[in-house]
Amino acid sequence: MPLLASEPSIGLVAGLGMGMVFVGLVCIIIICYLLGAVIRLLKKNSNEDEKPESRPVVSAPAPAVSSQAQISNKQEFVAAVSAAIAEELGTDVSAIRIKSIKKL
Repeated sequence: MPLLASEPSIGLVAGLGMGMVFVGLVCIIIICYLLGAVIRLLKKNSNEDEKPESRPVVSAPAPAVSSQAQISNKQEFVAAVSAAIAEELGTDVSAIRIKSIKKL
């Protein structure tokens, strides 16, 4: 009786199925590495072809002012924060109580 004429066992079918999936995943990984190498070569060649342009020099931003100096009227700031929180939560401003505001 030939070996292939009989019905294959469950273990053989499961093993072949998992093996094919593993081989397929390895092929996908290899294709991704090859495409990545091709893209890197294309980017490298395109960067060499372009001439470096002189970019305008941007000065550094001014140093940040302390939070105490920025907030001229703390009560207005608390009111604005309360209104924003109330709008986001969909409630009334009177339902919100802010105990403290700290800079993160």
